Amino acid sequence: MDHDNEYHDNMVTMLELIWGKGYMAPGGAGNVAKLLEGTSPRGRHILDIGCGIGGPAFEMARTHGAEVTGVDLEAPLIARATSDARELGLHGQCRFETVDIGPLPFADGSFDIIVTSGALTQTNDKASLLEECMRALKPGGYLSSYEWMRSGREYSDDMHYWFKMEGLTYALEQLGDYEAKFMHAGFENVSATDASDWYRAEARREYALIKGELYESMVRLLGQKDADHFVEDWRAMVVVIESGEMRQGYCRGQKP
Repeated sequence: MDHDNEYHDNMVTMLELIWGKGYMAPGGAGNVAKLLEGTSPRGRHILDIGCGIGGPAFEMARTHGAEVTGVDLEAPLIARATSDARELGLHGQCRFETVDIGPLPFADGSFDIIVTSGALTQTNDKASLLEECMRALKPGGYLSSYEWMRSGREYSDDMHYWFKMEGLTYALEQLGDYEAKFMHAGFENVSATDASDWYRAEARREYALIKGELYESMVRLLGQKDADHFVEDWRAMVVVIESGEMRQGYCRGQKP
């Protein structure tokens, strides 16, 4: 299946500027630690769905001692992750693969842990992806996810405007919906944790940086037009986060 790449070079550059080298989702190494907390990752085989350019996978390998397979829909991101793994000397612990929407190209019970930071956010058919995660996990294995979510109210004009500024595919659901879908897929010991207060503070900090000390670097790296676009994008995001309309959370389940 053909996939239209959404993460152009300037967007990747911008995300790395604000979230750290190799990262395309917030929280950096701290977010990786939250995703892996309590899963005993050392020596385990982890699948990172929506791995992007590999930052979380490298952190899981270097700090947490895991073997990581990263998959993503966008071939340029996988090429970058593969190249960086070689440069970092992590190609023995981290491998990356472009996949299509649909069944995961792995045998049943291939992984001890599956993590995702944003893949479910951008997947319409969450039920099918969760079923595939269940299939690909070993018994007792964990699925741990950090996602952007919505409130229960109808989207406001501010939310539609932010979607337009982002230019990305979003399929937002409420935190309780994630919990229910994990359970419906057969996961046990399911937990759902709201992280909206944490990212509300982070988003404020990020917006201040973008308007301030990072702005000159953004103009130099991205050009004036794109730099100003991202300033407005973050402003629009802060609005919907502050209103409680766009939320964040973690969901985790264990295969019986």
